[in-house]
Amino acid sequence: MKDFAITGSYTDLYQITMAQVYYLTGRQNETAVFDYFFRKLPFEGGYAIFAGLETVLDILENLSFTDDDIAYLQSLNLDKGFLESLKGFRFKGNIKAMKEGEIIFPNEPILRVEGNIIETQLIETLLLNVLNFQSLVATKAARIRSVAAKHTLSDFGLRRAQGLGAYHASRACVVGGVDSTSHVKAAMDFGVPAVGTMAHAFVQSYDDELTAFREFALHRPENCILLVDTYDTLKSGIPNAITVAQEMKERGEQLLAVRLDSGDLAYLSKQVRQRLDAAGLQEVKITASNQLDEWVIKSLIDQEAPIDIFGIGTSLITGSPDAALDGVYKLSYCDGKPRIKLSENIKKLTLPGKKQVYRLYDADQRPVGADVITFDDESCPDIMYHPYEPDKSLSLVSQNAQPMLIDTMINGKRCYAPRPLDEIARFCREKLAALPDEHKRFFYPHEYKVGVSEQLLRSRNELKNKFKKS
Repeated sequence: MKDFAITGSYTDLYQITMAQVYYLTGRQNETAVFDYFFRKLPFEGGYAIFAGLETVLDILENLSFTDDDIAYLQSLNLDKGFLESLKGFRFKGNIKAMKEGEIIFPNEPILRVEGNIIETQLIETLLLNVLNFQSLVATKAARIRSVAAKHTLSDFGLRRAQGLGAYHASRACVVGGVDSTSHVKAAMDFGVPAVGTMAHAFVQSYDDELTAFREFALHRPENCILLVDTYDTLKSGIPNAITVAQEMKERGEQLLAVRLDSGDLAYLSKQVRQRLDAAGLQEVKITASNQLDEWVIKSLIDQEAPIDIFGIGTSLITGSPDAALDGVYKLSYCDGKPRIKLSENIKKLTLPGKKQVYRLYDADQRPVGADVITFDDESCPDIMYHPYEPDKSLSLVSQNAQPMLIDTMINGKRCYAPRPLDEIARFCREKLAALPDEHKRFFYPHEYKVGVSEQLLRSRNELKNKFKKS
């Protein structure tokens, strides 16, 4: 098996066959604009987190078709002249986007790509693949962080992830608020603290649990965490862990934590805390894992379970139960003309033209719960309209407006140095803290309003009527 690398062939075949037609009909120099947005919030929540932008920019700056790519495409009987043009392919387009870590809402452009029609088409699948998955996982992580408060969160999901997707999922976990990961490769590449405990197999491999704990502590005295539920948590696991913790103390060392991975975590953690404290081991923390998500963690905290560290696996790394964010990439402008996609479902009508998004703030710079989509050359209007119920409107007078789509890439090159992951995570925390609580509720969150300017609404309706008649 060859080493996996993202090249020009990391796409759907129809992107390449469409690009071939553009090439053969002489349209390769036409300018096109595509918008990336999503239609439905995941997890029945009130917001989503934008993640994966830096990954996309890294890939686009170096994206090309290799000799192996070209050889394979030749086997699909594609045009020789077109394939020859792909040998020199580089993305030279422009991207405007919201900042990674930003709070995002349905139906508003989060990212805008402008370039020639071939390059803008060829990057669609890659862009959707990265942004949809990382944004989903980052949103899940943010929901877990919102209930976990100051508890430590660790990503334990590698073994349950969808293959190599685990690599970028671990990155997205940090964007949304997770503190560390068990994934060594992700920790190394993204500068995230790497953590780990032990498996049941380690304890089982010894003839007795106490010897297993002693051997592990002897050879791993720093950050030592003992898994105490291989046999019986309260009758053997905790007594043996206490013995080893006290032996470590005599050597001038300290047991970091014990880990619970099964059973009634609320009950067991309380029993474990009592026994550790009674043994003078107040400094030893309790880690819990086993099918945790935001609902289980909320329940444990409500029960005042004395758990310090939560290790979250399947639910976090897969974005369960939603499994996918329905982000789309739609053409809005081509060959000097605004473009529209019609649908029998009015909510799937796209917005034409080059656009900007303004977020509204009050006098104290707190979000008021409304974004307005305008044409790119418009200033923020005094009134915005519901995109599908035009009789509904909202006055924007006296609100402070901030444009959200900023220059991110020009002529295929970044406009700024890559942002460190910890900076993106910190930015995300700040934005979430400023978001009004009613949008962060788990049950029936208040809908964040996304409207359109009168000019944009009029243009959409004119195009809709034009194509309805044709």
